[in-house]
Amino acid sequence: MVEKFTTMTPELHAYAVRHSAHQDELLRRLAAETEEVAGGRAIMLTAPEQAALMTLLVGAIGARRALEVGTFTGYGSVSIARGLPADGLLITCELEERWAAIARRYLEKAGLAERVRVRLGPALDTLRALDRSEPFDFAFVDADKVGYPDYYEQCLELVRRGGLIMLDNVFLGGEVLAEAGEERRPEAAAMAELNQRIADDPRVERAMLGVSDGITLVRKR
Repeated sequence: MVEKFTTMTPELHAYAVRHSAHQDELLRRLAAETEEVAGGRAIMLTAPEQAALMTLLVGAIGARRALEVGTFTGYGSVSIARGLPADGLLITCELEERWAAIARRYLEKAGLAERVRVRLGPALDTLRALDRSEPFDFAFVDADKVGYPDYYEQCLELVRRGGLIMLDNVFLGGEVLAEAGEERRPEAAAMAELNQRIADDPRVERAMLGVSDGITLVRKR
């Protein structure tokens, strides 16, 4: 197959962000505060171009109920909620109260607090406890990578037929390319295993995209 892709240089990435991502003042303040209080962990912030894609996808599929695994400080939560209608609902899972508190504050500033429920505690417990009779239209997974296989299976149960699941960091900085048997972190092993599972999964349609650190879009059949 002829290779048909453009290498994403820092300059080209900046160009893409400028021409797609709508990072308004609220999101800029949220990003700046996260960098100030989280230090190196601020790398966990949703990338601006990825956030723009989520808002667009949520609106495009007419989602009314959305699910997020990994709130952090709420950049992704704001972006998902902005794609929902006024009577829509986002349930977002966060393990640490200090991050959830920032997310709640910015959701309030954005006028989105009424359509978002922040569930504190282990995400897998929250997902398992959700009512299966009320399916979700969209799910976003961006949490601990070792847990991704379990989060994927839970989200697949929770979304409706035709619903979308979006998984972040599926490249894991390129670590997923390690050959079987090579020494690699548990996070990389879990992600590589899940990537292959999704590629072989007859329950879904999928597309892996080179956005940020790699995302996979999954549509439930």
